[in-house]
Amino acid sequence: MRASEDQLRIWMIGGLDGDADAHTALLRALVPMLRSFFGRRLRGANDDVEDLVQETLMAIHSRRATYDRDRPFVAWAYAVARYKMIDHFRRSRQTQTIDGLEDILIAEGFEDACSARIDIDRLLGGISAKQAKAIRDTKVEGLSIAEAAQSQGLSETDIKVSVHRGLKALAARMRGAD
Repeated sequence: MRASEDQLRIWMIGGLDGDADAHTALLRALVPMLRSFFGRRLRGANDDVEDLVQETLMAIHSRRATYDRDRPFVAWAYAVARYKMIDHFRRSRQTQTIDGLEDILIAEGFEDACSARIDIDRLLGGISAKQAKAIRDTKVEGLSIAEAAQSQGLSETDIKVSVHRGLKALAARMRGAD
């Protein structure tokens, strides 16, 4: 069972106040959350997932003084994880020139993908910020309902309702646009 946002925040604040047991409990509770986070994004790269979990735990430990006690903890922890994943991608990136890249991208629909991102942003801009964030987290970014709830400091029910109502509003707008 995963720890709640409140429990993780309590452990984090306890660790900041010098409670070594609370800090240890926090780091242990983060392991399955981080494995899940990286596992969904790096399918089949289990060694990389474990490396990123360890790097993120070390970063959370070493940068814990930057945590703002008045803000949700899980969102802060996931931000650290995202930066570690970006660093990983940069380190593992191999560059190579491809002749005719522009033609390939056009033929493969790259411009359509960019256009789709703009369309999503425009569509989500027409609903409440809370609904848009819930839809973006769960449907676009691939977070689970629980992870989205933790990152926003909301209940899982609240996320489910926001996604449902947001999608319903988007569908109504799309029907009106036809």
